[in-house]
Amino acid sequence: MLRGRCYVDIIKQSEDAESLEPAVNSSLNKMAWPPLLHRVVRTVRSRSLFLCGQHILVAVSGGPDSVALLSILHRLRSSWKLTLSAVHCNYGLRGDESEGDQQFVEAFCRELGVPLHVRRVGLHVDRRKASLQAEARDLRYRVMQEVAEKCGADRIAVGHTTDDQAETVLLWMLRGAGLTGLSGMPAFRDNKVIRPLYDTKRQEILTYLRTAGLAFREDSSNFQPRYLRNRVRSEIIPILNRLVPSSVDALCRLADSCREDDHYLDQRVAILSSSAVERGSTGDWSIDRMFFLDLPHALQRRCIRNLFRQHDDQLHSPSIRTVDRIIRLASKRGSGSSLDVKGGLVVVGGRHLRFVPLQARESSPAEPPYRRCQALFSVPGELIWSGTRQRLQVQQQSRNQLSVGPLGKDRILVDADRVSQPLMVRNWLPGDRFHPSGMGGHSKKLQDFFTDMKIPIAARSLIPLVVAPEGILWVVGYRQDGRWAPTAATERCLLFISDNLPLREGTE
Repeated sequence: MLRGRCYVDIIKQSEDAESLEPAVNSSLNKMAWPPLLHRVVRTVRSRSLFLCGQHILVAVSGGPDSVALLSILHRLRSSWKLTLSAVHCNYGLRGDESEGDQQFVEAFCRELGVPLHVRRVGLHVDRRKASLQAEARDLRYRVMQEVAEKCGADRIAVGHTTDDQAETVLLWMLRGAGLTGLSGMPAFRDNKVIRPLYDTKRQEILTYLRTAGLAFREDSSNFQPRYLRNRVRSEIIPILNRLVPSSVDALCRLADSCREDDHYLDQRVAILSSSAVERGSTGDWSIDRMFFLDLPHALQRRCIRNLFRQHDDQLHSPSIRTVDRIIRLASKRGSGSSLDVKGGLVVVGGRHLRFVPLQARESSPAEPPYRRCQALFSVPGELIWSGTRQRLQVQQQSRNQLSVGPLGKDRILVDADRVSQPLMVRNWLPGDRFHPSGMGGHSKKLQDFFTDMKIPIAARSLIPLVVAPEGILWVVGYRQDGRWAPTAATERCLLFISDNLPLREGTE
């Protein structure tokens, strides 16, 4: 049996948000009400997480928090007229343990009579961009959204607790985050994701499970010290609790306060910039450059981050480092400068600062009148560059497997751990700079490089550039950027090959 004696649904919805009333039944009235049940209902009502009659999709991993969450919502099902479904993601990362988690969740949902949606998902993690846990989290939310749409759920319930919130705030604090990071996790996100255990401590969860006789699974990865969150949980939080017993509650109050301030500032910036921002149908946006430069630096940062969050359906914004690079770019005199960022390109025009997403096919008004060509370059993969009909290939190899043949203008190596993805192949834009190999680390405008190489103006836009978010990697057929060349410490390489040569100097 997965659980001991099951409490029947004996709760009726009360107008008093601070109490729960048992149904009138003498035998049932003798049963003690679990304190956790009262706390969850208060959270649901005070934070307006869901309403009577709604369909809730519950994320169930098999761990203590998700088991307690599904159990509590199941006990509220009759009195709140709820429809419940569950979703479980199996990444297969822990072998038999992952399979055991899935089997446990399947049995638990069968016993409760809750329909379960199982999704087996694979992770392909770029460890330079995100941790395994971060990648799994993003994938999990995408899966939950897809399942919610499929089964018509009004809400997606996840089992994050007060302790999770305190850990999140500390992690963001250690990264030097601002108000947005210190806001932690909201109780209600995107008008869909809810956290009914938001005001509940982990110890209360364990007490509830023990009292109710409910079994649960332990994820072994939660005890591995290589994950920073685990070390915060096992090392830092206990120290804070010894110094200040109410430290977890204090961190959660800090998050609530920062979230209110952050929300207010977002609203003010949106109002201030409403007449200066234009958004396109393909996810592109532009902002009046003079208006932007007149803003205080703090509001410039917030404005850029908000514009990117509105473009990204996962509500991700660029790092503070990237935001500051965009601000410096906008502050330069003249126009035509550009910066490759995750998901697209930021271009400075005479009057506007504009973001052009990767999927956009039309040229930006801030760009030259010629047609801008670009394509995503997957690793490993190949593509035919439309400008010259060259076939470009990229492979990933470890140092001890390296077998590349002679290197040159049409075959280069790049340190795979010093550049990130997505890679893109595009033509040049005014303002492009790179660090040509052999120049001692000095940078050069690509336009000046083309002039020195005597490449005709008409041919320049046909030459493909392989570009990473960090910058240009290769002017194909001519020169690679020396910053990303392999060193003695290199462990993994990207091998780029061009089958056909582009136009050479002096050819028409």
